[in-house]
Amino acid sequence: MMKLIWFVLWPSFMVAGAAELVFFSLINPRELYLFGEPVHYPPLATYSIGFFGFWLACAASSWLTLYLARSPKEVTQRP
Repeated sequence: MMKLIWFVLWPSFMVAGAAELVFFSLINPRELYLFGEPVHYPPLATYSIGFFGFWLACAASSWLTLYLARSPKEVTQRP
């Protein structure tokens, strides 16, 4: 469980925060379009949804890295 927190959730949180800053410094949340329709959420909701989307993508990437970095012994070991 601690591996999940230290190597997946915490780094992905930090990178998601940086991605959020870069993305929304370049794009105005009031000018976003989704499937050809303008997004009618308040800016705070757009920022929050964007952050959690970035966090989910970064966490998936970190988890995949941790999963692929297992040793052969860990892979063949049965719980």
